[in-house]
Amino acid sequence: MEKDNKNQIRKPIIGISIGDINGIGPEVIIKALGNNKMTKFFTPVIYGSAKVLSFYRKSLNQNNFNFTPISDIKDAYHKKVNVLNCWEEDEDITPGVSNETGGRYAFLALEKATEDLRAGRIQALVTAPINKLNIQNDEFQFPGHTEYLAEKAEVKDSLMFMISDTLRVGVLTGHVPLKDVAAGITKDKLEKKLKMMVGSLKKDFGIQKPKIAVLGLNPHAGEDGLLGSEEIEIIKPVIDSLKDKGQIILGPFPADGFFGNGMQHKFDAVLAMYHDQGLIPFKSLTFSNGVNFTAGLPFVRTSPDHGTAYSLADKNEADESSMRTAIFAALDISNHRLDNP
Repeated sequence: MEKDNKNQIRKPIIGISIGDINGIGPEVIIKALGNNKMTKFFTPVIYGSAKVLSFYRKSLNQNNFNFTPISDIKDAYHKKVNVLNCWEEDEDITPGVSNETGGRYAFLALEKATEDLRAGRIQALVTAPINKLNIQNDEFQFPGHTEYLAEKAEVKDSLMFMISDTLRVGVLTGHVPLKDVAAGITKDKLEKKLKMMVGSLKKDFGIQKPKIAVLGLNPHAGEDGLLGSEEIEIIKPVIDSLKDKGQIILGPFPADGFFGNGMQHKFDAVLAMYHDQGLIPFKSLTFSNGVNFTAGLPFVRTSPDHGTAYSLADKNEADESSMRTAIFAALDISNHRLDNP
């Protein structure tokens, strides 16, 4: 940490990108940061627009939310909530509507926040929800935040890692159509993802000897080849190879029975084969306090585990719990990385 002009230790700077300005991103940010006590632990910098946040503060009657506009990260005040303006023009705010405007400003905020993150000017980034369709442009042609940040970090792969106090679930194939999942399951990819998960559990969560469960792809984990061969030909050989190298990795487990029997409580993390196989049980068991963490990057990025929720926008009904948890998760992981360089 750097020192300010009075030689006082500065708190970590956590960047928060505003997301789609027509969704619930601004609302959950405002509610999460409405308690001034949060600035005792870190310095928040919201990447977006003071005008947008003023609009929602007034509309939602969130008068306890105060902020200071800045134009550069170097001007951040370390005892206040800062808003770094990422564009100058007046916005056409239309709560609850998915349109090009929402996507454009979501990208501008994300682009500037990522620039400061890569340069080390902020210690971590928390991303409010985007709409994966309206944000697409010449510079953003990705299925989501995870893939965009991986390219900006110049890494070939990363791990979508859903985390909470009671459950951690990673996904092998991520944002791909279901019809392409089986083809995306290879020995090389599975080994890389498991090693990435082991490394993250050690470096980011301080678990020195992590215990990981791997789910099967097919119903009943293939039923000894009767319902599919991926478990026999790909998944189990990789698990056995890593176990021989000293890793505590077990499976493949049938996904339904695994969660149905509460076996997730016996492991530090679970690797699912595809998106919904992992995220449906995760969100069912931890919704409102789950966090999306991108493991395998040289910097820290987290996000709440919900989307833009246009139907709730500007109704003062959005729950900020996941956003608050995502912010503190980013802070905790950043601190773990300092302790485990």
